[in-house]
Amino acid sequence: MGRYTGAKCRLCRREGVKLFLKGDRCYSPKCALSKRPYAPGQHGRYRRRATQFAIHLREKQKAKRIYGVREAQFRRYVELAKKKKGVTGEALLKILERRLDNVVWRAGFAFSRDQARQLVNHGHFLVNGRRLNIPSYLVKEGDSIEVRPQSKDKLRELVKAASERRPLPSWLQRDLETLRIQVTQEPQLEDLDQGIETSLIVEFYSR
Repeated sequence: MGRYTGAKCRLCRREGVKLFLKGDRCYSPKCALSKRPYAPGQHGRYRRRATQFAIHLREKQKAKRIYGVREAQFRRYVELAKKKKGVTGEALLKILERRLDNVVWRAGFAFSRDQARQLVNHGHFLVNGRRLNIPSYLVKEGDSIEVRPQSKDKLRELVKAASERRPLPSWLQRDLETLRIQVTQEPQLEDLDQGIETSLIVEFYSR
């Protein structure tokens, strides 16, 4: 299955929560979920009693759509999280948070994860001094991420505007003058997305 290219607002309406896939639009009155707070489609207005399977599936789909991950890759992350010490669900979120595209977005260098993924794909960032265009790269403590010199003039205004939208998580440091991000530690529990019920995701893959 390829990358989803349909209307992103449909995904928010399907999950019933804002996934912040459209950047500034998600904060404005134009947000589709604010106008039509029900699932898309002919029968979207009608509520059905969700089965246990449907509850688990929706939580898994919500996490995948938030981070923009495909099924095979998401399953690998779950398997990797199971090998970590501690709570599997928390380990899964920490892995997802360490993706390079997510770090760029968390640091306020893009309005959305999709935009951050595109910037990484186009090679605008250096990781530890080396050009890297892999959005799924998992950063680690001590990594330094910066906008490459040739792209600084092009991205400076974008970073300035986007950084005002997002509070900086405790495990990252940023320098808006040099356009540099420093990973100071692993993602902390208080910085993880508390809107995702990770236990339901782990149970879904444990069937």
